[in-house]
Amino acid sequence: MSIEDVLADVGPRLRRIRKEREVTLAALAEATGISVSTLSRLESGLRKPSLELLLPIAQAHRMPLDELVGVPPVRDPRVRAEPIVRGGRTHWPLTRQPGGLQAFKVLEPRRRLEPDPRTHEGYEWLYVLSGRLRLVLGGHDVVLTAGEAAEFDTRVPHWFGSTGEGPVEFLSLFGPQGERMHVRARPARSGEDG
Repeated sequence: MSIEDVLADVGPRLRRIRKEREVTLAALAEATGISVSTLSRLESGLRKPSLELLLPIAQAHRMPLDELVGVPPVRDPRVRAEPIVRGGRTHWPLTRQPGGLQAFKVLEPRRRLEPDPRTHEGYEWLYVLSGRLRLVLGGHDVVLTAGEAAEFDTRVPHWFGSTGEGPVEFLSLFGPQGERMHVRARPARSGEDG
């Protein structure tokens, strides 16, 4: 529900609440200090609701402002991802909206595959949760372990998978070209390796 929809429903909602409580416009005007004509126009939608008007009405009805105006509840923020198995890998989507930045938790089983580097538009960030992840990127062939991350332009030929020593669990964040991850790191203290 959009803000406009919520605001459009405020007037009829105010009238319904007032009538359910068997309060007259005159009694509400006396309790709030708002004129009967303003309250009437507010209930009929001819006057835009404002905090200046809604706060005294909520106080008079002894109810929270969000309940008075019928603000929709915040939806459950948890992403209930159904696993997707593709090419032997299990992916759990961690984002809901299509397009833009996409996040996945990925489980690659223990297997040794021959790297088959591919390219496509975008930018990817990998973070290893457990196990060892082999990454072939351009001329590099590296192994990432738990707690290590890699980021790269996907237009560079790349491939990643299990080292064959065991399964690997990792996070994959993928975005259209130009969207890069920004990781803020604490600067190393003098004398520490960076």
